Amino acid sequence: MALSNTAVPYYYGKFREAVLKGQIPVCREIALEMNRIDELIANPGVYYDEDAVEGFVLYCETELTKTDGTDLNLLDTFKLWAEQIFGWYYYIERSVYVPTEDNRGGHYETKMIKKRLINKQYLIVARGAAKSMYASCIQNYFLNVDTSTTHQIATAPTMKQADEVMSPIRTAVTRARGPLFKFLTEGSLQNTTGSRANRVKLASTKKGVENFLTGSLLEVRPMSVDKLQGLRPKVSTVDEWLSGDIREDVVGAIEQGASKLDDYLIVAVSSEGTVRNSSGDTIKMELMDILKGDYVNPHVSIWYYRLDDITEVNQPDMWLKANPNLGKTVTYETYQLDVERAEKAPSTRNDILAKRFGIPMEGYTYFFTYEETLPHRRRDFWSMPCALGGDLSQGDDFCAFTFLFPLPNGAYGIKTRCYISSLTLMKLPGAMRMKYDQFINEGSLMVLECTVLDMMDVYDDLDKFIQDCQYDVRCFGFDPYNAREFVERWTKENSNYGVEKVIQGAKTESVPLGEMKLLSEERMLVFDQELFSFTMGNCITMEDTNGNRKLLKKRADQKIDSVAALLDAYVAYKLNKEAFE
Repeated sequence: MALSNTAVPYYYGKFREAVLKGQIPVCREIALEMNRIDELIANPGVYYDEDAVEGFVLYCETELTKTDGTDLNLLDTFKLWAEQIFGWYYYIERSVYVPTEDNRGGHYETKMIKKRLINKQYLIVARGAAKSMYASCIQNYFLNVDTSTTHQIATAPTMKQADEVMSPIRTAVTRARGPLFKFLTEGSLQNTTGSRANRVKLASTKKGVENFLTGSLLEVRPMSVDKLQGLRPKVSTVDEWLSGDIREDVVGAIEQGASKLDDYLIVAVSSEGTVRNSSGDTIKMELMDILKGDYVNPHVSIWYYRLDDITEVNQPDMWLKANPNLGKTVTYETYQLDVERAEKAPSTRNDILAKRFGIPMEGYTYFFTYEETLPHRRRDFWSMPCALGGDLSQGDDFCAFTFLFPLPNGAYGIKTRCYISSLTLMKLPGAMRMKYDQFINEGSLMVLECTVLDMMDVYDDLDKFIQDCQYDVRCFGFDPYNAREFVERWTKENSNYGVEKVIQGAKTESVPLGEMKLLSEERMLVFDQELFSFTMGNCITMEDTNGNRKLLKKRADQKIDSVAALLDAYVAYKLNKEAFE
């Protein structure tokens, strides 16, 4: 059988049967991906090519070796993942120029062109699942089987990680156990002028791994947008895109150039991360929308392995949800030792839960969980009574104001309005500038043309905003740092009633922080702005010797000013509740 629009993919069929029999536990995300594959099977416009899948399997098991030189037998998971890439095709109509037999002219004909369905595959799986070996198999296959001249890249947060994709290929070149590799590696690299038959066709060079027969190159590139933009790679692998502090969308940068080619492929593999507000957060949200069917994109394959709940850490029979290769590429004993280590050494807990069990640890390393930082549906709070909090800055931080609206059900509505200078905006690196542009476009971040913010200009804009929205501000809490000029004008124009100085520090912050946390856990902080979500996601806390907590940020670019202003507003509200009765 070659092409069929009715066939059930062989390796997926075996996997699906095992899942239905209860032999393999799967998480919600894998179950959703199975639903998407079932839809492909039922789609008469999509075809399954068994020969293409088996061709990949045969090539890998005949030609390749493990890094230590031993025979490579593809894992069932490798076959399952690769089947999604190589197994699905569709046809499109395209106008093709057909020359005459004498090549003295020609004409255009409309023909049906076969295209590979999947051009992006995201693989999120626990550490120890041999995902880098899988990426190496994909790169190797295209480098040596594709007869066209291709540019291929492997990238990762560090060059050492990226080189893990190259290592098995170099081993295969050295050992040349299969007939194709024996042919490609025979001859001499130094022979460039003699008989072509005596020249080596495949070799590891300073550039990367080169196929001189086709002129193709596989090279390692740093995981940086600047180093990846402008390329047109046909095949790309992105390793550990959720790990490290990756704030740039490198997958998007690669795709900009790659999408100009037919049948390009990007394979992004990673274990779960522990970094907040990275591009990974945004990509995961998009992937979840695809899995749930909110956003239809049949050209993306998603294998997202994780435990459904943190309680499953203590259930070894559930660990396969996070690592489907458990017992093959890593032992249960290793996992058990890591569980014991996480209990005895809390400093390792976050990394182990994320990397071994696929649990996003943003919510455990930061004050607010990832789910708590997700925006709510749009609300305007027009003409409603509110408390205002101010955290004023003239430097690189936001000059932040947050409005707190008490709602009838015990929840609180939140709107924030922040200010920066045009100089601050100009000095931002590219990735952060894109995020700030998002805040500017949604109207939560205002840029004033200046080097240093003038508080009177800020006051004028904020006052106009309050009037335009008809907010009924009944109290105002502020951090006294840099606030004297602003507060003097506020009290002059609005009286000093309900104006509260909120001293920053663990002693004053601990109680309102605790109450804010309880409200956020119940999703009773109602906000709809990406800027507020961003600042929430950056919040960490530090405890003093008495157990009191203080709001902090990890790095200078991880702004928390809107949340600090929220605390000021909340304290002012608590001190002036009678004004809202």
